[in-house]
Amino acid sequence: MIPPEQPQQQLQPPPPAPPNHVVTTIENLPAEGSGGGGSLSASSRAGVRQRIRKVLNREMLISVALGQVLSLLICGIGLTSKYLSEDFHANTPVFQSFLNYILLFLVYTTTLAVRQGEENLLAILRRRWWKYMILGLIDLEANYLVVKAYQYTTLTSIQLLDCFVIPVVILLSWFFLLIRYKAVHFIGIVVCILGMGCMVGADVLVGRHQGAGENKLVGDLLVLGGATLYGISNVWEEYIIRTLSRVEFLGMIGLFGAFFSGIQLAIMEHKELLKVPWDWQIGLLYVGFSACMFGLYSFMPVVIKKTSATSVNLSLLTADLYSLFCGLFLFHYKFSGLYLLSFFTILIGLVLYSSTSTYIAQDPRVYKQFRNPSGPVVDLPTTAQVEPSVTYTSLGQETEEEPHVRVA
Repeated sequence: MIPPEQPQQQLQPPPPAPPNHVVTTIENLPAEGSGGGGSLSASSRAGVRQRIRKVLNREMLISVALGQVLSLLICGIGLTSKYLSEDFHANTPVFQSFLNYILLFLVYTTTLAVRQGEENLLAILRRRWWKYMILGLIDLEANYLVVKAYQYTTLTSIQLLDCFVIPVVILLSWFFLLIRYKAVHFIGIVVCILGMGCMVGADVLVGRHQGAGENKLVGDLLVLGGATLYGISNVWEEYIIRTLSRVEFLGMIGLFGAFFSGIQLAIMEHKELLKVPWDWQIGLLYVGFSACMFGLYSFMPVVIKKTSATSVNLSLLTADLYSLFCGLFLFHYKFSGLYLLSFFTILIGLVLYSSTSTYIAQDPRVYKQFRNPSGPVVDLPTTAQVEPSVTYTSLGQETEEEPHVRVA
């Protein structure tokens, strides 16, 4: 309802909304016969619900597909890293991260530097420099700890303990982003983790190379630490891209990531870098690694904004399986039918998780509307049955300004 002190204005007919755009939710459709002029007939409400379900099903499939693109990029990162470390004895995880941060700096930090007004690099640094400094350190050390763990513990332990990022993301999303889950989400998460356990079991049965395992406790602690930092970084990333912008996040990560990784490289890895037998093959591998890493960092905020940090981390569980399938041809790994079972089990878990939208817990009179750049401000009927929270899912084009729902 428009406040009485504001003049009533004739709303112009909005242009047609994008095809893949949810404007309302099934839960917030007014009940039949509700007041405020917003009532819908039973046939009209049934038609709206049917259209919404079609859009949500389409978005579910798109979200699963987007997550698999990220998994393929991680597969490329893993394969190039394996070639560098095992075939050419180039153990330079900090240098590899440094190359990625430099690319982010050149593309996104430079973009922020040429912007005007409040989105300029200097304006952002004046307001939030220390927050991005902490985030840059967290992101850098998360990458470093997990890569370092391969020197101490087994591949099986890393695969299992790396799943710890999922409960970390869920808890942080619950308390800081106020995201609420339904029973089907937890069922999907459990199914995904069971699929991951099936893959680890297949590794043991076929005798796949398990890693050094020289000091397993240290390695396991490194993995848990890295997974925790990944969870913090992912949730912080989701908050930034939903409230600020993707370019700001990537630009500041590139700035502080390049700064801190450069310092860490000079202190800890300069000797290893001098030992690298440089030739065109090694150079090509570094280029391939940097391209996959840059693509992952650039594309992940897009997928997180379309889905969530939890959904993205569930999708990334298939990355090890893609690496395994490539390893069947490149490294002559042994095959087991359990790998296929694991892959399809994880996909089933992803479909279950994506089949229902999460929602944000808010005050009953404060609602978060779907982004609808082409539509007017929506007024909810005063007598309609509404919930104290609302789902959010959108794959349409979005603008900087977000219209709000007014509740009388």
